[in-house]
Amino acid sequence: MEKFTRLTALAAPLDLANVDTDKIIPARFLKTIKRSGLGIHLFDTLRYNENEQERPEFVLNQEPFRGAQILIADENFGCGSSREHAVWALVDFGIRCVIAPSFADIFYNNSFKNGLLPVRLPRPQCEKLMQAARMGANARITVDLERQIVSTPRGEEFSFDIDPFRRHLLLEGLDDIGQTLQHASRIESYEAARRARERWYPPITA
Repeated sequence: MEKFTRLTALAAPLDLANVDTDKIIPARFLKTIKRSGLGIHLFDTLRYNENEQERPEFVLNQEPFRGAQILIADENFGCGSSREHAVWALVDFGIRCVIAPSFADIFYNNSFKNGLLPVRLPRPQCEKLMQAARMGANARITVDLERQIVSTPRGEEFSFDIDPFRRHLLLEGLDDIGQTLQHASRIESYEAARRARERWYPPITA
């Protein structure tokens, strides 16, 4: 998983509340277990019409927001059914951080496991970031996870809270597998000792 330390990037304003996981990635695209290739279907019903042509009014179809790495959203982002594919689609598109007043719990938890930073900020601060984002290519927003600060192009700084352990995992780029691999030598020692003690224990296979 890619580390997240400090990101200065273009932000896209998505001024919609209660964006559920089906809007983020419709159910018909959930057949894959691969994390790649989902970005093209991100916000599919919002981005494309019934003829699969882009809707020019949708923010991620507009320049320069096609290259946005930060998404500024409204309340209750990621609500609806449990769907890790929603986070995969955002990350595959290139989004590294979503800033909103609130998130659905399951989406919030899934984000940390996949290298996406969800930042909760009060609505007035999100509105200021929305305004800054609408300036387009002339405005870059900075998210500093080490300092737990979001900075506007004009230098305003908004602090955010985050669980210290989750912060550590993002800073180090550790998902669940990465955490386990940190203890690889101890796991190998345990298995070797058990294998020597219990003949039935399955051997290591390539």
